[in-house]
Amino acid sequence: MAGNRNQILGKWGEQVAYAYLAQKGYTLLASNYRTPFGEIDLIARQKTGAGWITVFIEVKTRSTGDYGFPEEAVTAAKRRHLMNSAEAYLERHPEQVGDWRIDVIAIRSRRLGEDPEIVHYENAVNGD
Repeated sequence: MAGNRNQILGKWGEQVAYAYLAQKGYTLLASNYRTPFGEIDLIARQKTGAGWITVFIEVKTRSTGDYGFPEEAVTAAKRRHLMNSAEAYLERHPEQVGDWRIDVIAIRSRRLGEDPEIVHYENAVNGD
Protein backbone atom coordinates (compact mmCIF):
# COMPACT_ATOMS: atom_id res chain seq x y z
CA MET A 1 0.00 0.00 0.00
CA ALA A 2 1.39 3.39 -0.95
CA GLY A 3 1.17 6.38 1.37
CA ASN A 4 2.41 7.31 4.78
CA ARG A 5 1.53 5.37 7.92
CA ASN A 6 -1.31 7.72 8.96
CA GLN A 7 -2.90 7.57 5.49
CA ILE A 8 -2.72 3.78 5.50
CA LEU A 9 -4.19 3.61 9.00
CA GLY A 10 -6.96 6.07 8.06
CA LYS A 11 -7.89 4.19 4.89
CA TRP A 12 -7.93 0.90 6.82
CA GLY A 13 -10.17 2.50 9.48
CA GLU A 14 -12.61 3.66 6.80
CA GLN A 15 -12.74 0.11 5.38
CA VAL A 16 -13.43 -1.27 8.87
CA ALA A 17 -16.16 1.33 9.42
CA TYR A 18 -17.72 0.54 6.04
CA ALA A 19 -17.84 -3.20 6.84
CA TYR A 20 -19.30 -2.44 10.28
CA LEU A 21 -22.03 -0.23 8.78
CA ALA A 22 -22.86 -2.75 6.04
CA GLN A 23 -23.25 -5.43 8.71
CA LYS A 24 -25.68 -3.10 10.53
CA GLY A 25 -27.78 -2.72 7.37
CA TYR A 26 -26.61 0.70 6.17
CA THR A 27 -26.37 1.38 2.42
CA LEU A 28 -23.22 3.25 1.36
CA LEU A 29 -23.83 6.24 -0.92
CA ALA A 30 -20.33 7.75 -1.11
CA SER A 31 -16.88 7.69 0.43
CA ASN A 32 -14.31 10.47 0.69
CA TYR A 33 -16.85 12.96 -0.65
CA ARG A 34 -15.27 16.38 -1.12
CA THR A 35 -17.08 19.66 -0.55
CA PRO A 36 -15.79 23.25 -0.37
CA PHE A 37 -15.81 22.81 3.44
CA GLY A 38 -13.87 19.56 3.64
CA GLU A 39 -14.22 15.85 3.11
CA ILE A 40 -16.90 13.53 4.42
CA ASP A 41 -15.43 10.08 5.07
CA LEU A 42 -18.60 8.05 4.47
CA ILE A 43 -22.18 8.87 3.50
CA ALA A 44 -24.82 6.20 3.98
CA ARG A 45 -28.55 5.63 4.28
CA GLN A 46 -30.12 3.84 7.22
CA LYS A 47 -33.61 2.35 7.25
CA THR A 48 -35.61 3.39 10.31
CA GLY A 49 -39.20 2.85 11.39
CA ALA A 50 -40.06 6.26 9.91
CA GLY A 51 -38.26 5.70 6.58
CA TRP A 52 -34.72 6.41 5.48
CA ILE A 53 -32.19 8.74 7.10
CA THR A 54 -29.02 10.06 5.47
CA VAL A 55 -26.00 9.55 7.73
CA PHE A 56 -22.72 11.43 7.36
CA ILE A 57 -19.90 9.54 9.09
CA GLU A 58 -16.57 10.85 10.33
CA VAL A 59 -14.14 7.99 10.93
CA LYS A 60 -11.25 8.43 13.35
CA THR A 61 -8.67 5.68 13.81
CA ARG A 62 -5.84 5.35 16.31
CA SER A 63 -3.27 2.61 16.78
CA THR A 64 -1.94 3.97 20.07
CA GLY A 65 -3.19 6.11 22.92
CA ASP A 66 -0.36 8.62 22.44
CA TYR A 67 -2.73 11.27 21.09
CA GLY A 68 -5.83 10.34 23.06
CA PHE A 69 -8.95 8.56 21.95
CA PRO A 70 -9.85 8.83 18.26
CA GLU A 71 -13.15 10.59 18.93
CA GLU A 72 -11.30 13.37 20.78
CA ALA A 73 -9.90 14.48 17.41
CA VAL A 74 -13.36 15.74 16.38
CA THR A 75 -12.78 19.31 17.48
CA ALA A 76 -15.25 22.20 17.39
CA ALA A 77 -13.72 23.35 14.09
CA LYS A 78 -14.07 19.83 12.65
CA ARG A 79 -17.71 19.70 13.79
CA ARG A 80 -18.41 22.99 11.96
CA HIS A 81 -16.73 21.63 8.81
CA LEU A 82 -18.83 18.45 9.05
CA MET A 83 -22.08 20.41 9.44
CA ASN A 84 -21.22 22.67 6.50
CA SER A 85 -20.10 19.71 4.38
CA ALA A 86 -23.30 17.77 5.11
CA GLU A 87 -25.41 20.78 4.16
CA ALA A 88 -23.39 21.23 0.94
CA TYR A 89 -23.95 17.57 0.04
CA LEU A 90 -27.69 17.88 0.64
CA GLU A 91 -27.88 21.00 -1.54
CA ARG A 92 -26.25 19.05 -4.39
CA HIS A 93 -28.41 15.97 -3.80
CA PRO A 94 -32.01 17.12 -3.34
CA GLU A 95 -33.15 13.52 -3.83
CA GLN A 96 -31.81 12.84 -0.32
CA VAL A 97 -34.69 14.71 1.29
CA GLY A 98 -35.66 13.92 4.84
CA ASP A 99 -33.88 13.45 8.11
CA TRP A 100 -30.12 13.34 8.41
CA ARG A 101 -27.47 13.17 11.10
CA ILE A 102 -23.71 13.13 11.58
CA ASP A 103 -22.11 10.15 13.32
CA VAL A 104 -18.57 9.51 14.48
CA ILE A 105 -17.02 6.06 14.36
CA ALA A 106 -13.93 5.67 16.53
CA ILE A 107 -11.64 2.75 15.76
CA ARG A 108 -8.83 1.62 18.03
CA SER A 109 -6.39 -1.08 17.05
CA ARG A 110 -2.82 -1.94 17.96
CA ARG A 111 -2.05 -3.47 14.55
CA LEU A 112 -3.59 -3.36 11.10
CA GLY A 113 -5.62 -6.51 10.55
CA GLU A 114 -6.10 -7.09 14.28
CA ASP A 115 -9.70 -7.08 15.49
CA PRO A 116 -10.33 -3.43 16.30
CA GLU A 117 -12.48 -1.85 18.95
CA ILE A 118 -15.29 0.06 17.22
CA VAL A 119 -17.32 2.73 19.00
CA HIS A 120 -20.20 4.26 17.04
CA TYR A 121 -21.49 7.62 18.24
CA GLU A 122 -24.84 8.31 16.56
CA ASN A 123 -25.89 11.94 16.10
CA ALA A 124 -22.53 12.97 17.54
CA VAL A 125 -22.42 16.34 15.80
CA ASN A 126 -25.24 18.84 15.86
CA GLY A 127 -25.61 22.58 15.43
CA ASP A 128 -23.71 23.49 18.62
